[in-house]
Amino acid sequence: MQDPFYTKEKKPRRKGSMLAADAWLDSSLYEFWQALGRGYTRYQDFMSRFHVTGIKRFFVEILSDAFTFGAIGCVLMAALALPAFDIIDRGSFNKAEDYSVVFLDRFGTEIGRRGIRSDDSVALDQMPDYLIKATLATEDRRFYEHFGVDVVGTLRALVTNATGESSLHGGSSITQQLAKQLFLSSERTIERKIVEAFLSVWLEWHYTKDEILKLYLDRAYMGGGNFGVTAAAEYYFGKRVQDINLAEAAMLSGLYKAPGRWAPHVDLAAARGRANVVLTNLVASGFLTEGQVTAARRHPATPISRTADANSPNYFLDYAFEEAKRLIEETRAPGNNFVVRTTIDTTLQAYAEDAIISVIREQGEQYRVQQGAMVVTDTHGAIRAMVGGTDYAKSQFNRSIVSNRQPGSAYKVFVYAEAFEQLGLTPADAITDRPVCIGDWCPQNYGRSYKGTVSLQSAFAQSLNTVPVTLSIKTGRDPIAALSHRMGLRAEYPVTRSLALGVASVSVIDMTSSYAVFANDGYKTPAFGLTRMTTLNDQLVWEKDPDAPQERILSEQTVAYMNQMMYAVTQSGTGTRARIEGVPTLGKTGTTTSYRDAWFAGFTGNYVAAVWFGNDDYSTTNNLTGGTLPTIAWQKFMAYAHTNIDVRPVFGIDFQPPQTIVAETDVEDVEEQEARPPSLKPAAARKLLDLADRFDATIAATATPRDTAQASVSAPTGL
Repeated sequence: MQDPFYTKEKKPRRKGSMLAADAWLDSSLYEFWQALGRGYTRYQDFMSRFHVTGIKRFFVEILSDAFTFGAIGCVLMAALALPAFDIIDRGSFNKAEDYSVVFLDRFGTEIGRRGIRSDDSVALDQMPDYLIKATLATEDRRFYEHFGVDVVGTLRALVTNATGESSLHGGSSITQQLAKQLFLSSERTIERKIVEAFLSVWLEWHYTKDEILKLYLDRAYMGGGNFGVTAAAEYYFGKRVQDINLAEAAMLSGLYKAPGRWAPHVDLAAARGRANVVLTNLVASGFLTEGQVTAARRHPATPISRTADANSPNYFLDYAFEEAKRLIEETRAPGNNFVVRTTIDTTLQAYAEDAIISVIREQGEQYRVQQGAMVVTDTHGAIRAMVGGTDYAKSQFNRSIVSNRQPGSAYKVFVYAEAFEQLGLTPADAITDRPVCIGDWCPQNYGRSYKGTVSLQSAFAQSLNTVPVTLSIKTGRDPIAALSHRMGLRAEYPVTRSLALGVASVSVIDMTSSYAVFANDGYKTPAFGLTRMTTLNDQLVWEKDPDAPQERILSEQTVAYMNQMMYAVTQSGTGTRARIEGVPTLGKTGTTTSYRDAWFAGFTGNYVAAVWFGNDDYSTTNNLTGGTLPTIAWQKFMAYAHTNIDVRPVFGIDFQPPQTIVAETDVEDVEEQEARPPSLKPAAARKLLDLADRFDATIAATATPRDTAQASVSAPTGL
């Protein structure tokens, strides 16, 4: 039992340890702040040594800000230079062009060249001194003074451009132009100019001025497929560069900035005007005196004739060159020089160009249309003519290959062909032309009226819109699009509810290939322009197989039905202007919304052709339809092309060419007369007739009445 009076004695608490800890903490904080204060005081004492006042403070602030912004600028410059560092690290120059190709027409006659013409075998000290001075005076007068970027010259060019005299000199130094040629593309962006400046400085560090100038003279594009002054001198003047005179050197030196504009074989007057500017630059820069250039002004350079090159089928040659390069890469052909046999027919090419250009000249202003394109093939796809625009010298854009435009009603052949294939219809089957809607879209006919019950052939010939839309609902739009691609359309386009009316993207060459399927009994017929490729040593590189198997796209019955309907278009429908006496003509017109594009695509038993008219900026024309200018140009070409040839029949068309009636006569009593050659064009015939009229007028003005009567009796009447 616990004693009630007993209590446990408690141990006294230890207060010393807690007080010691508290004291240590307080003293530590106190010493820390004291040390911090002493350190700050010492820092102030140290910095007080740099304290300046008055004018000294102004300069100190300027230097301080300069160092700050300089550091920021260095970082920024390093960031901007990174793309240039990457380009230099790759260590590869742009290739001016790897291949040189000579093109022959279908008969083996040379029609043009593409690719490089270059020669770097002439040393800088062997080139004429006035050629080098003319180059420097026009392109970079301070070349031997600047570090790669001519700041003074750039500012001078900006001022000159502001005064409207931009033709005198440019802002880029020769080193900058060389940097662009060696490493960069021709795009015009601020980023490219910055990279160009860094690369110019790099070139100046790693090459001497003479080496840079030599590279520039050897690699600059001089027009006509020529790279460098040595190749250009041979091409334009038929001389070695060492033998050119001052006038010729001035003309060459004027080509660097815009060779396509000032090339003498393109525009001799412009080339001479530009050469005169170069001569002025030589005097202004102090390289020559006015007396030294006077003879060159009075006797400007005269290039050798390049008429054959200017009249070459240039749009086709551009296309053929791209195809040739593709084949060279695929076959891994050895060497860089090749000869290519093409399918082009120069006579038909001239007919096609005349058809497009003459129609534009005669009626283009009336319809507010500026451009046209045409592709012609035979019924097996061999390209016989290609017109990519009205003037190759002004625009090298090939509208027959690159441009994709809406075909309008010319697309309806795919809708009807799919309906015949899938639904088993015939051209004589009846269908109702009435309002039809897909959702909230309700298409209307061109005349905003409806015909009621019509045959499919009549609906096609009159280009009614509701009927193909009705057919597309029955067949489905995806099968129609798939058929169009199997037949020859290569561009992808969205399958929309308005597809049946031609809301798609197609090219002229693809439309020609697609219509060639109907001309070739339903077999796939892609257009092609090359048949054979060899090296300069006649070593075979590639040859097209004429017996390659063909893929059947449409049945013979469908082809016969479609041909009957397209024949009706030219006989009683929207394409009556395409009719040619004695030739079965088939085709389909096409007009797009707001009259932006007008088409006619069709064929005979001999040729297939698609024609497009419109404007490059997609502006609307003045109510231009496929039944007007495209059909007129198509008919004009086909009438030329079927002169003095055997007219072939078309599958499914019961057409008998009219028989030529030959009167009976005694062959011995008739003098033999030469038939007009098929290459005689209407323009040549008009010139001959005009010449005959002038002869008659001269005879009538100078001869006696008796002589005039005798001359009129004996004058030839064959013209």
